[in-house]
Amino acid sequence: MYVVYVLKSLKTGRHYYGHSADLAERLKAHNSGKVRSTKGYRPWEIIYYEEYPTKTEAYEREMYFKSIDGYSFLKANGII
Repeated sequence: MYVVYVLKSLKTGRHYYGHSADLAERLKAHNSGKVRSTKGYRPWEIIYYEEYPTKTEAYEREMYFKSIDGYSFLKANGII
């Protein structure tokens, strides 16, 4: 299974969208500074996730979240 996730920076309130096969390990990587794009905004918390059977489906959903329609979906559902 693959997971699409939304993180929120506890430092700045910024959101980050991603996908991974291991959500717990990926969150550790974000919070330990191993991900360049999120390093300066630590710590992070998971605020939403969805599971998908394939990496392709998870990636497509991540790209949707990064679109205007996806942002609207997340906002309308009180996720961000």
